[in-house]
Amino acid sequence: MSRRRIGFWYRFAAFIVKPVLTTLFSRDWRGMENIPADGGFLTVVNHNSYLDPLSYAHFQYNTGRVPRFLAKEALFKKGLVGTFMRNTGQIPVYRESSDAAGAFRAAVEAVRRGECVAFYPEATLTRDPDLWPMQGKTGAARVALLSRAPVIPVAQWGAHEVMPPYAKEKRVRIFPRKTLTVVAGPPVDFSDLYDLEPNAEVLLAATERIMDAITALLAEVRGETPPAERYVHRRRNGRSPGTGERNEGTAAAPAHEGDSE
Repeated sequence: MSRRRIGFWYRFAAFIVKPVLTTLFSRDWRGMENIPADGGFLTVVNHNSYLDPLSYAHFQYNTGRVPRFLAKEALFKKGLVGTFMRNTGQIPVYRESSDAAGAFRAAVEAVRRGECVAFYPEATLTRDPDLWPMQGKTGAARVALLSRAPVIPVAQWGAHEVMPPYAKEKRVRIFPRKTLTVVAGPPVDFSDLYDLEPNAEVLLAATERIMDAITALLAEVRGETPPAERYVHRRRNGRSPGTGERNEGTAAAPAHEGDSE
């Protein structure tokens, strides 16, 4: 999607949000050359702050290719937020319903029309104690294998310093001004998986490649070594933060969910 087709609502959202983000953060943006200039593609992004969708959208908006996010359906009903979600072409995910798979069909169709669809493959804010990417869900891998479109891994770091995930005190930490780093890497290679049946094993392998690529970028940004085992999030009753543990990166992952909380 070129700048000519961004549309009024996306431009209006940028007009409101960009000055706020520019005030909150200095920018360290890298890898914009890896965002395709044309044609459909996916981006897969780590998630450690409620500000992530805005900070990442700012980065990609400046490349001229705006993202369409998968987000929980409830956000589409919330006042001004819902208005923006609907009018900027975001994709609702209906969790725990017969319509849940519809989001992935819509994502494939959007990619085939030449658009960008952005996934948070962890499906929620990370619960890893050190904010490393958790075990991924397989929704992004499913869309990637069906569409055969480029999958661009993206790591971002810094938004959590302004708005920490799951902080007990709901407050924004504005000062001192923070640095937001966003890095886009080269496409993840799935060429050896395209002609295979997309069963659980293949989807898991593709998902691991996605999470490995994101984690490697984030390790470079942080200048640290990630844990050898990925954190596995366990939900309580499908809603609350729940508990988790370290587990091998090849542990089984659900074959649905691609949205963020």
